[in-house]
Amino acid sequence: MASANTAPSPGAGELFQFFRDGSARTKAELIELTGLSRTTVSARVDALLATGLVTPAGEAASSGGRPPARVAFNPDARVLVAVDLGATHGTTAVCNLAGRVLAARRTETPIAAGPLEVLGWATRAAKELLEETGRDMSELVGVGIGVPGPVEHATGRPTNPPIMPGWDRFDIPGYIAETFPVPVLVDNDVNLLALGEWHSAWPHVDDLVFIKVSTGIGAGIIAGGELQRGAQGSAGDIGHVQVPRSRDLPRDPDDERDLEAIASGPAIAQWLTEQGVPAEGLEDVVTLVRSGHPLAIEATRQAGRHVGEVLAMLVNLLNPTVIVIGGSVARAGEHLLAGVREVVYRRSIPLATQHLAIVQSQVGTQAGVLGAAIMVTQQALSVESVNRLVAEQR
Repeated sequence: MASANTAPSPGAGELFQFFRDGSARTKAELIELTGLSRTTVSARVDALLATGLVTPAGEAASSGGRPPARVAFNPDARVLVAVDLGATHGTTAVCNLAGRVLAARRTETPIAAGPLEVLGWATRAAKELLEETGRDMSELVGVGIGVPGPVEHATGRPTNPPIMPGWDRFDIPGYIAETFPVPVLVDNDVNLLALGEWHSAWPHVDDLVFIKVSTGIGAGIIAGGELQRGAQGSAGDIGHVQVPRSRDLPRDPDDERDLEAIASGPAIAQWLTEQGVPAEGLEDVVTLVRSGHPLAIEATRQAGRHVGEVLAMLVNLLNPTVIVIGGSVARAGEHLLAGVREVVYRRSIPLATQHLAIVQSQVGTQAGVLGAAIMVTQQALSVESVNRLVAEQR
């Protein structure tokens, strides 16, 4: 049996969390941070070095005598697969443990093609990308997938997804695990967009709401520094909230349509067509707005006002620091954002909007892939997962 001084410590997973910020540290610094003995810290660092999750990172400045060695997180020790599936497209990427995309592939396959076709493409693309990046299946720690519909997070199964025919209760993790025998995590795409935007653009903010306005409308909620999924995973489904009536937004008293039915890309397209401006769908709306069509611009701004009516309630309820507006309609210009701001700042209580920023997405089209990668690393680099990995190295 190995001696107590050389055996991997069961607390290595806790120690590893100090390296997650990317800073290189000496053993002396770790002793000061943790209050642990030199023997314990040395054993745990050696155990982490054996896994490859940390690596030597040169020497620190000496205060006399031999310079102390530094150790840092090694994000290239393992890889993961991140998949972002939208209504009309899909992106598959191989990322390192910091979420950096090593290689990616995109397709225009619609989600309505069904799980076998769409996930079949994703798994084939992932295998090709692993080969392309020279990474072996044994280096894979997990697969993260975002889909454009409600997901029961505990099982990874979509539940009555309105724009995903054939996907209801489909066992996505089970299907993917037939090719990749690693943990498979599934969430709705807006939650992953929120994670990607938060980690990339607002890492020091604890309360953020991401709003996606595209084929559908949804919210990803970061509160207290944690993604809020709710009891079953449906938190943030604002697209099916009925828009409050107000004097500023005159509507027929019998109009009980929800937010998605009056403010999404297809809803704007339908309204424009009824006004004599042909628009078959979301892409036509975006093209019209970008070309400066006045009726399309006003319809988009009006959609922003509708979104703002629902968001004002959310702001009063959650008091976020930042609201990020993303999705295809938002990327068409500032008009949607202007409508949102117009209503939220007027309808919300002053204390809730005193320091509130309502901004456009800064991460763009890679936010979904990045969010899927973050979801995987949150599990793969957790205390429990790292301790298991250390135990396997014995």
